[in-house]
Amino acid sequence: MPKPIKPAAASQVRIRRAYFEFRHGQLHVRTAFPTTGGFDEQVTLFCLHPRGRSSRVFDRFLPRMAGDRSVYAPDLPGCGESDADPQPGAAAAAAAMADLAGGLRLRQIDLLGFQDGSEVAVALALARPELVRRLVLVSLTSTEGLTSAAQPCLVLRITDEWSDATRQGAKLLPNARLVEAAEYAPDLFDAAPRILADTFGAFLNRDAAPARDAAPSRDAAPKSAAGQPPRAPRHP
Repeated sequence: MPKPIKPAAASQVRIRRAYFEFRHGQLHVRTAFPTTGGFDEQVTLFCLHPRGRSSRVFDRFLPRMAGDRSVYAPDLPGCGESDADPQPGAAAAAAAMADLAGGLRLRQIDLLGFQDGSEVAVALALARPELVRRLVLVSLTSTEGLTSAAQPCLVLRITDEWSDATRQGAKLLPNARLVEAAEYAPDLFDAAPRILADTFGAFLNRDAAPARDAAPSRDAAPKSAAGQPPRAPRHP
């Protein structure tokens, strides 16, 4: 069993905002990374926000997730403070994320996609399978290409307009584990950043075995240390 990831204290994580070049201009990126030096870090994580929003969605989540890895939350092209792509869409946004990874000289990354951000994550996983190691998809808005995404994948089904599509999409992914989390609404990254960081970190820090091999049943909710379904903390 993977060890749970302890939430990082604020003093152990650095938060920055920066701009990085991509093929159509610049991407505005929020970053969080541990202050421990980097030699024993886990795989870098990119967090991809929904359409019409920005990386601000992950503000409270980033410091919780960055205790043992570098985390990048870009404003996707045309969103937030990033320059637009002349041909917007999931494929174009995925290409921009590949540019970002290349600019950072990253050989491998993990991806977290939230709602429409999941489409971008899957598009990049299909286009660059050697780059993308694992996927965490929170609420699937499209089933396109899912049967070809071979990476181990954790799918979180929350209470939103895509809950049915998320369940169906998880069945199409070859190496997916579906986690039912009906207690979460679309504000989950604000409401429960600590619990999400623990859940996602435990999955991402596993060895290379397919996600389905060591996963609990598809209908199991994520468990807390006490064995009960997690609830949003009052003071995350």
